[in-house]
Amino acid sequence: MNERAQKLKDNIEKRIVGKGDVIEKIIIALLAEGHVLLEDVPGVGKTTIAKALADSVSLSFARIQCTPDTMPSDITGVSIYDSKKAEFSVIPGPVVSNIVLADELNRTSPKTQSALLEVMEEHRVTIDGKAIEVPQPFMVIGTQNPVDMAGTYPLPEAQLDRFMIRLSVGYPDTKASEDMAERFLLGQLHEETESVLSGKEILDMRKGVASVSVKDNLRSYAVNIVDATRNKAEIAVGASPRALLSMLRCAQAIAYLAGRDYCIPEDITDAAKLTLPHRLILTGEARLSHITSEELVRSILGKISVP
Repeated sequence: MNERAQKLKDNIEKRIVGKGDVIEKIIIALLAEGHVLLEDVPGVGKTTIAKALADSVSLSFARIQCTPDTMPSDITGVSIYDSKKAEFSVIPGPVVSNIVLADELNRTSPKTQSALLEVMEEHRVTIDGKAIEVPQPFMVIGTQNPVDMAGTYPLPEAQLDRFMIRLSVGYPDTKASEDMAERFLLGQLHEETESVLSGKEILDMRKGVASVSVKDNLRSYAVNIVDATRNKAEIAVGASPRALLSMLRCAQAIAYLAGRDYCIPEDITDAAKLTLPHRLILTGEARLSHITSEELVRSILGKISVP
């Protein structure tokens, strides 16, 4: 792995036990200028991973605890009248930070969820007609509980499409659980995480990712994969043009972490598995047949070859 990325991963693993694969994928999204949605049952470390990432990089961090009564202005900010100056003053919300953790995003109303749409895509927020740019680098990490749990609202498709990657943290294995228990009893599990990278280093790494070359045949391969999602009987709505761009940038980040300045076919397929499944809307018949979007993506990849 790239030396600086490896340093970041190792630092996060000091607080998160047995989740190296999940951490690596989050770093891929960070370097690919994407956002991450962590979905799993409570208590598996979704929030801890996001906080450990923020602590490992010397950037501003804000956490938004989403509840049913959270208002859009609680996220974006408000405009308040200053009687002394006889004018309105704009107070930016927590979303104007480098790394934003939207905790339990699907526990708040769809109206509030949509407050993140503009900032995730445009990297700016509009308050009372005034546009405020967010600092760079910028990343949103959303966590959500499974949609069949009480008090949850499914995220709108438009918002899911703005997350580059959706991940499931999962339970740790037996060895990792034993290690976690030992470190907890020794008081070493929640030690403060020191920053190992600066914001400038992250921006430099992002430039390195953007400079990774993708040959014409691999671009065509990526386009063919996306086209296939739009022509499959089990898929009602296929991958969007944004999904194609996310997949290509993700493939570049995978190659960069591997120490290459060019993409190979495996980078495209790995990126497709990360960026496409959560964006696909399946037909009712497919859902009744318990077919998953991950299975459909694997099926498509198995039928399409590199031109």
